[in-house]
Amino acid sequence: MDTPLPQLLAEHDVILVDSTITDPTFFGAFVEHRSGRRVLSMPTGRSAMERDTAARMLLAEGLGLDAPPVPVPLEVARA
Repeated sequence: MDTPLPQLLAEHDVILVDSTITDPTFFGAFVEHRSGRRVLSMPTGRSAMERDTAARMLLAEGLGLDAPPVPVPLEVARA
């Protein structure tokens, strides 16, 4: 998970898009469509570190990658 984020996204065929959700408690969403298309939707206006960290947590959870658990009080929900 220490691979540069653009490379990590490319390796797993994930498209990064900006989210229009402005709720400060929303850190992003990883969606895998029935077609197999994978999208990581991230809110804008966050620091580079916050965005990168949240993206990696969501990718690890969504793709089932080996990574440390999401720290409390954050939680990853599946819908």
